[in-house]
Amino acid sequence: MQPYTTIVGVIELRLAGQSYDVVQKRYYIGSSTVTLIMKRFNEIGLSLDDLKTMEPQKLVNAFYPPENLRRKDIPMPDFQAIHERMLAMGRRADLAFLWLEYKDEHPDGYQQTQFYKYYAEYLKENFGAESATMPVERIPGEKMYIDWVGDQPELLTDPDTGEIRKVHVFTTTLGFGSCVYAEIFPDEKLPSFIAGTVHALEYYGAVPKYLVPDNLKAAVQTHTKDEFVLNAAYSDLEDFYGVVVLPPPPRKPKGKPTVENHVRFLEVHLVEKLKENIYTSLEALNEATREIVEAINQRPFQKKADIRYSRKDAFEKYDKPRMCQLPGGIYTLCDYKYVLHVPDNYHLEYDGHYYSVLYTYRGQPAILKATMSEIRICDQNNRLICKHPRSYKTFPLYVTDDSHMRPEHLYYKEVNAHDGAYYRRWASVYGEEMSTLIDRVLRTPKHEEQAYKSCAGILHMCKDVSPAIISEAAQKCVDTNTCKYTYFKKVLHSVMNDRVNGSVKPGTLPSHENIRGRDFYG
Repeated sequence: MQPYTTIVGVIELRLAGQSYDVVQKRYYIGSSTVTLIMKRFNEIGLSLDDLKTMEPQKLVNAFYPPENLRRKDIPMPDFQAIHERMLAMGRRADLAFLWLEYKDEHPDGYQQTQFYKYYAEYLKENFGAESATMPVERIPGEKMYIDWVGDQPELLTDPDTGEIRKVHVFTTTLGFGSCVYAEIFPDEKLPSFIAGTVHALEYYGAVPKYLVPDNLKAAVQTHTKDEFVLNAAYSDLEDFYGVVVLPPPPRKPKGKPTVENHVRFLEVHLVEKLKENIYTSLEALNEATREIVEAINQRPFQKKADIRYSRKDAFEKYDKPRMCQLPGGIYTLCDYKYVLHVPDNYHLEYDGHYYSVLYTYRGQPAILKATMSEIRICDQNNRLICKHPRSYKTFPLYVTDDSHMRPEHLYYKEVNAHDGAYYRRWASVYGEEMSTLIDRVLRTPKHEEQAYKSCAGILHMCKDVSPAIISEAAQKCVDTNTCKYTYFKKVLHSVMNDRVNGSVKPGTLPSHENIRGRDFYG
């Protein structure tokens, strides 16, 4: 049986021409359910507008008459056997697979939605709905749950004013052995959340398969029915430790009962214990927290008096052997800055300095990550674009990689960055004639700086040209005392054309049968 919103929504989407696949994904139902709803919609004979005017319960009853909810001509499945199969399958338990087996034996049997409903009723009647999921979810060493304790207790005393400040309690627990970790922070911002996660993994000395944080902005950027986007900072941590971050469904506390139970447990057994003393520093508060947490983990379980073991014992025996080793090195905390649009000058500002990114990224979103020694810039999908050494100097303010610049910008940077000595050294590469030419170009204007562009233009023209041609063109400019960029350009092209056409020396005529010599006129 489907609720009012699903029935109306399915009809709206199908009447709008949406495919079965779209409808199924939108309402998490099977194709048979979509077919059944549309079939009964046609049988009822009312328009969609008429259906919307009906009371929700009446509409549901019209599509799913109470007397038809359980078909008397079909015997109930053997849910006792099905439940035993689920337990035997362990972590691979899949009710949909068992339903397919049931349909193979009973083609006219219950559809998937009814099958699930009656199985849930069987569990609730015989075991209680929540306890039936425990064999599937509590896998040793698989999940580490992460959350903040809901209330912010007043535990930190200012030694100067006597004011008592609120603090934030970060906590984690492992899903099977229930070994807990807790740490006190001044806030619940991203650096605190990342630091708490890193310290918890170091405390356990191993890495689980999944990290299950609450749906906090510090870890999860977007988590809806249709989209899941991990915060870039937590995505980096995921890559470093080789884990999978898997938040529970949003706004559903039952999706993370393990950590919720331990949050309530720590509110009493940790926070109330801390309130017995006065702490004037965060270090002292965390030292006391570590002692209390260690005592909690060493304490035998109260409800298991016949088996005297603690959270620590369960962790060492069951959880840790199935967890992965910590990676080599230490995870470096970053300061993250999110940029909506890369500016037109393709430089991102951080701490008073501007770091370049490839100019083609201008106008696009970007993420800047700063460590003590390095600046990394990533695109909106958290893929690395470039990195720079972090600058602490007052000048220059702009840290630019030449490969990020537009070609014309790189040219002007080169022109503005060098002096006369640089151009004289560059000219010496092409020989004495070019050195003489560049020296005269630099001496021509009243101020040497006014000739830098001409020198750069002349020397850039010499690229991929043979030294002999360059020397000849430069010598011609020196001999005629016309040491200018425009004249050198003309002379260089003229010399190159002469070489290509095989011209002879000036003043002589080439030998050819169609050319009359001077003897012809004698």
